[in-house]
Amino acid sequence: MKNKSNRLKSIRKIVHESKIGSQEELLQYLSQEGFALTQATLSRDLKQLKIAKMPDYEGGYIYVLPEENSPLGKTARMKAPDSHFVSAGYLSLDFCGQFAVVKTKPAYAGGIAAEIDRRCSTKNILGTIAGDDTILVIPKDGLERRKIMKTLAEVLPINI
Repeated sequence: MKNKSNRLKSIRKIVHESKIGSQEELLQYLSQEGFALTQATLSRDLKQLKIAKMPDYEGGYIYVLPEENSPLGKTARMKAPDSHFVSAGYLSLDFCGQFAVVKTKPAYAGGIAAEIDRRCSTKNILGTIAGDDTILVIPKDGLERRKIMKTLAEVLPINI
């Protein structure tokens, strides 16, 4: 059995170079490289490596590395999100105090949040936190909702 460090390196390499859609598929690749591990161990490894599952723009889902979490990564299989991707996944925008909460279809939050971070972080948005179908948008201190909405309208299909 190979050690954890080598296993983590192999997982990163496989996810970077291959289109992996499930943990079972990844376990098969790892088995071919001589690693024997359970699905639970693989889940912990994926969490440690911050590997996420995102839509692959072909109707399925793939695992991506943290630096590829932006839809701008994995250019061989993924293209930059366009208004169609955002529109297809976006559901609603609401506020809780100064924080904006964006609801998306399942598995779209990460891609849309990455696009908000990429296009709005130097303006009025400090950052985002994304789950599977919800994004918490953290604006700079003291901004009015209208200004936050105007900034988010650069990415989201909202009317101001």
